[in-house]
Amino acid sequence: MKFAIATDLARLTPGETIEENLANLVEVFQTAEECGFEMGFVGEHHGHEYTIGPNPFSLLTYVADRTSTIRLGPAVVCAPYWHPVKLAGEATLFDHMSGGRLELGIGRGAFPYEFSRMADGIEPDAAREALAEMLPALRGLWEGNHAHHGKNWRFDQTTSCPRPLTPEGPPIWVAARNPESFRLAVENRAHVMVNQLGLGYEELVSLNERRIAATKEVDNGFEPQMMTLRSTHVGANEEEVLMAAETYIEHRGHFDNLFDTGGEVVDGWVAFRDPRQYGEPAWSDPNIIRNNQMYDTAENMIPRLRDFEAAGTDVYLYLVPRGSRTRSTSSPSVASPATSCPHSRRRASDHPQAQDRPQRPRPQPLRRRAPDRPRPRRERLGGLLGQGHRAAAP
Repeated sequence: MKFAIATDLARLTPGETIEENLANLVEVFQTAEECGFEMGFVGEHHGHEYTIGPNPFSLLTYVADRTSTIRLGPAVVCAPYWHPVKLAGEATLFDHMSGGRLELGIGRGAFPYEFSRMADGIEPDAAREALAEMLPALRGLWEGNHAHHGKNWRFDQTTSCPRPLTPEGPPIWVAARNPESFRLAVENRAHVMVNQLGLGYEELVSLNERRIAATKEVDNGFEPQMMTLRSTHVGANEEEVLMAAETYIEHRGHFDNLFDTGGEVVDGWVAFRDPRQYGEPAWSDPNIIRNNQMYDTAENMIPRLRDFEAAGTDVYLYLVPRGSRTRSTSSPSVASPATSCPHSRRRASDHPQAQDRPQRPRPQPLRRRAPDRPRPRRERLGGLLGQGHRAAAP
């Protein structure tokens, strides 16, 4: 089983600057690369500070300039927000610029709040149709001289420029949940990204069964890999694990607001709805969160990761929880953010298991940091990532 990481530029208070969050994000990717993680992902989101990602390829280019080997991609680009010709060209251009490191994640999108404001207020069902149209169009554009006359897009013979580095184009990962999306992925020779949401291990088993069923049904000789996304925290002790689960509840309170087309978002700031007052136990009970997400100590995490591998996971996608990074003081005008998890209060290089990592020079930033702006503190993320990754490796 391989390992990947996902994070974003989330701002929960006005005290956080984009420049500081960019620096933190780059350090997460650099640390993951040093620890042997093979892939790193950022998302696409619009119209709110909670997950900032108006064009993931721009952010990935910034990261690619500051890393060397880790493969990079969006998780995911939202099909209804893109024209196939534009997405095909943007993707292959980034693949060239990054030295062939692109892993292209694509899906229909997630937040109804964004659906109601993007692509002329597209409905979720129409977003699924856009995904179904997008995938074969991308393959055709990369192959060349492709004409498309569908429901969402119509264009005459066109070729993606630049052309892809390989004839089939970069690897594609489709966000899949229902059987139809698994079939769509296999038909287009794409791997699958899955998320158990708030459910437990039995849901992971079920998702893998959907993959197996789709592979047999399509029967085109393509065997898709499965990447499993989990919010993950490796705690130093039981107290820290439960504290991180409480942080997850805070995160969920902002997240849920975006699943309402009329969600409370003021000047980009997403309001907090307390899941403990209205939510399912999977979103509000720290013990259930601990078990259904991946919040545990290192010694317990290792066998749990092996269970993921046994259930068919080819790539474990470690979602860095919001609140795991150092947060600035909150503003009374917005909901208070989660308290920073203790592991964010030490530098990665301070962790004992980080001492044996080979050190390499950092790529120089494209522009200088303002002299009056403090540099963010390095997290203990490196030791925690390396701890679980190395021990779980066969």
